[in-house]
This record gives sequence, structure tokens and C-alpha cells, in this order.
Amino acid sequence: MNLLKKFIGFVKNLSLRKKVILVVILVILGYFTYTRFTSSSAQPTYQTAQVTKGTLVVALTETGSVAVSNKVSVVTQASGIVSKVYVKSGQQVKAGDKIADVTLDTAGQQRQAQAYSSLLSAENNLNSAKAQLYTLQNQEFVANQKFVNDKGIANPTQQDMQDPVYIEEQAAWLAAEAAYKNQQNVISQSEANVSNANLAYQLTSGTIVAPTEGTISDLLITQGMQIGSSNTSAGSSTNTSNQTVAAIQTGNATTVQVSVSEVDAPQIKVGQEATITFDALPNKTFTGKVLGIDTTGSVSSGVVTYPAIIQLDESESDVLPNMSATASIITKVDNNVLLVPSSAIQTVGNSSTVRVLQNGKVTTVSVGTGDSSDSQTVITSGVTQGETVVTGQASTTSSGGSSPFSATRGGGAGRAILFRGG
Repeated sequence: MNLLKKFIGFVKNLSLRKKVILVVILVILGYFTYTRFTSSSAQPTYQTAQVTKGTLVVALTETGSVAVSNKVSVVTQASGIVSKVYVKSGQQVKAGDKIADVTLDTAGQQRQAQAYSSLLSAENNLNSAKAQLYTLQNQEFVANQKFVNDKGIANPTQQDMQDPVYIEEQAAWLAAEAAYKNQQNVISQSEANVSNANLAYQLTSGTIVAPTEGTISDLLITQGMQIGSSNTSAGSSTNTSNQTVAAIQTGNATTVQVSVSEVDAPQIKVGQEATITFDALPNKTFTGKVLGIDTTGSVSSGVVTYPAIIQLDESESDVLPNMSATASIITKVDNNVLLVPSSAIQTVGNSSTVRVLQNGKVTTVSVGTGDSSDSQTVITSGVTQGETVVTGQASTTSSGGSSPFSATRGGGAGRAILFRGG
């Protein structure tokens, strides 16, 4: 206490200039004393995670759109006024059930007449083809019998087969047989033409029917509504394309087509599981399987892509045609493997290491690595389950303060998913 009083008295007797110099010296001494103390007591703090056993799911993320939904359009080429609607949305229908009646206008009647004329022509051609088949069948039989009764024998010798009569009669029989078989193909073609003409006639009919079984949705017509084109020009009706009047939910599987890059394509296999999300349905996730991939691919602006088809496990009425979709295709699953956060891995060249924290000390350990993701990496050797690894240095603390946070990513453990591609 006496020393403090003497020091205070000493300071009071100093000149102002000496007092300033003394204060500066004391501040400098205090600063160096403080920094030396805090640096010697600073201790690093780390972000850490444990080595755990779990499952790593490796997946490729690809984008695309709905290729086929569980809806079938009800279309017509009829034009006129809707006179009656037989169904409403949500109603169950069977194939052939009436959807609506249309009172055809002049253009609609003319299109229907043209379609009916084409149907009759196709049926006449089919009947002619069948009649011709009978004629050719008779000719084949006659040629065969002539050959058999004249020169045909069970096991002809080389000399027999060189006989001019043998050659002529056998050729006539084979030609008749070929004509008969060819006519069968003509009949098949004629039957296809009749089917096509009949479908065209149905499209122009004033009676619209359900093309398949299911539930009516998206009903777009009502009684008294005009549909189609009523324009005519130079005695012929204006061409009318198919007009959709409703849709039928069939319950069939929905498929999604995604474009796969040339790097990812070799990893896509039939039967692989996938999760699918749609931009228009952000709160729903669907599951499915890969049906196939077109390995021929296509090139656009120098970029090669391969279309892959994914079928959803369950149909969903909210999934509409051409909706944008994102599919995560699972290409590999590693079960019961050691996992650490990817941020714990330090790689130089072909060597990988992790920092292990034990009893407050950090040791660098060489490790073997397997599949990895943005968040997790499989460890094949070097560490064991339960060990603590350093994922980043969180801060440096001391008795006098702390430094700003300077961390790398930490991470949990267990199940991780690797998404690549897109």
C-alpha cells in the first residue's frame, strides 16, 4: 500500500510530457502481457462425428416428363350441336357406352357420308379378296394334282428332277401355292383397311361413345354446345381434326420418360427402383421401376441423351400428361457399411485420410474409401465403428475471448443418398 502511495506521488510530480510517456509504456506492456497469456491458453475446438454402420443408397437424378398417364381422351370429328349428354364427371362407363349425341350440321353430315363411303369400299375390297382366295386355292389344288398324278414321285432322282415336264408342272404348282399364300396377306391388309375405315366412320358419327372402360373426367361439353367446324367450301367440308370432349380415367399405370446423359446411361438397368417427384405436385413423392432404356439415344446440339421409361407403382389422378418430373434412380445400395461424413475425408492424389480425435488429441489416419455422396462416404479400412472423426475446426477459445467461427461441413450418420447426373 505504501508502494502504491509512493508511486502515485511520484507520478503527480512528473511533468505532463513524462506522464504521457509513462501511460504509453504501461499500455504497451499490458498489451504484450495479455496476448502472451491468451495465446498460451488457447485451445482449438473441433466439429466431430462418429464412425457409424448404416446403408448408403447411390442414385442418379434425371429429369423428364409424363409420357403416358392413366387417362384416355374421348375424341370426335363430328360437327354440329350437342343434343344430349349421357354422362357426368365421376361416372363409371364401359367401352361402347354413349357419351353424347350430336345433331350434325351440313359439314358434319358430308364428312360422315364420305367416311361411310370409304367404309363400304373397304368392305367390298375385302369381299373381293376373299373370293379371289377361293379361286387361287382351286388353282393350287389343280396344279398340285396334275404334278402328283403325272411326274410327282415320293423320292425323285436327279434324273427325274431334270425332266422338262417335271420342272414345268412343279413350277406351276409352286407358283399357284405362292399366289394362294400371298392372297391371304391381301385379305389381312383388306381387313385392316376395313377396321381403319370403320374407326374413321365412328369418329364422324353423331353418337360419341366411350373407347374404353373407366371413370369419366374432364367433361368438356354440355347440351346445346356447338362443336367442330361448320365451314364448307366448294361443295366439300373443311377438314376437322379430332376434338377432345372428355377423358376417361382407366387406372392404368403412369409412365415417365427421362433423358439420361451418356455418362449415366451405362448404370441404368431394367427393374431398378426410383422415386419420382413432379413440379406441379411438390408435396407428393411417388415410387416406380425402370421399364427400359433406349440405348440408341439421340443427339441434339452435340449432346447425347438416352430416353429411359419409368413406370409408377400406383396410378394417380393428379398426374397429368406432359407434367415435368424428376426421377432419382437407385443404381446401388451398400448395406451394413462404415460411414463417415464426406467432410471428414481429406484426399491428396490417391491417398485419403481422416483426423481421429481421441483423449483430446487429433491423429491423422490413412483410410480406404468406397462409394460416397455429398454427405457420406463409405470407409473400407483405417477406422472402426464408434471412433470420433474431425469434420472441421469450429473455433479457437481462450480466457480472454474467441476467434470467429471457421467451420467446414459436419454431418450425421446412418442412411445417405448420393444423387448424380441430371
